[in-house]
Amino acid sequence: MLARGDPGTLVVTVSTSVRDRIVASTLHLIGTDGVAGVTNRRIAAHANVSLGSITYHFPSQPDLLRAALETFVAEETTRLREIAESHRNQGVSLAEAAGLAERVAEDLAFSAERIAPFELYVQAGRDPELRAAADRCWAAYDELTVAILTELGLPDPVAVAPTLVATVAGLQLRRLSTGGGSDLSTSVLLLLQGAVLTGGAHPQS
Repeated sequence: MLARGDPGTLVVTVSTSVRDRIVASTLHLIGTDGVAGVTNRRIAAHANVSLGSITYHFPSQPDLLRAALETFVAEETTRLREIAESHRNQGVSLAEAAGLAERVAEDLAFSAERIAPFELYVQAGRDPELRAAADRCWAAYDELTVAILTELGLPDPVAVAPTLVATVAGLQLRRLSTGGGSDLSTSVLLLLQGAVLTGGAHPQS
């Protein structure tokens, strides 16, 4: 299994299986050096496994990259669904929803393991075998967003959710690429207010 250390960080523990250690090390190396920097030799050294064990579990690099992305997707889907359930039927204001978006984004601390998915999303644009896993991850973000927008009383949350998710992802990418912060909650609040005005809904501000 993969275990969490600091928020947003996956770490290898002594009890993990060889396969899990390989996947965790792959995510770490992708986040550190990009997909091009991932080699079986480097994975073996980082995971403390034999070279042969890597090819045994993952016959090709696409198999390994897909497993790495799917591992992240599984972790992220669980995390987001727990957040969505904790806010269901609770009543959420626009400001609270914007603050929640900031919290979700801040939880994605820019450790190597959290940078790795950005690399894998780009790789999915080149490799169709990765696209189904990438789609599941975006769907999980959409699902959380729809749940929150439904609580806000927006008339068509399914239509608004992808735009809001794209805004948060874009601001996260901006933070990553510049090393600076951005007022994500303000940006999200403006977007939500625009959606409310367009849709004619009157949720609590």
